[in-house]
Amino acid sequence: MNRELREFRRLERVCLEQAALSNMDHLARTGLLKVAADCRLAAEAIEALPVPRGAIAVAVQALKHVLTTTRPSSRH
Repeated sequence: MNRELREFRRLERVCLEQAALSNMDHLARTGLLKVAADCRLAAEAIEALPVPRGAIAVAVQALKHVLTTTRPSSRH
């Protein structure tokens, strides 16, 4: 689980750095910042979980939880 946690933190950091250094348009920067926020939330969810039943399963469950609770449904 530590590997997944480190990877989410690394992705968060990379997205924040790219957004800060980038000359991209507003939409691209906003996308990078949203991905960074999702990675942060997933890492926090992993940290808050009790004893893992399987590192990959926990990481996937945490990411699914974050994505379903932070984003509105795209269905119309």
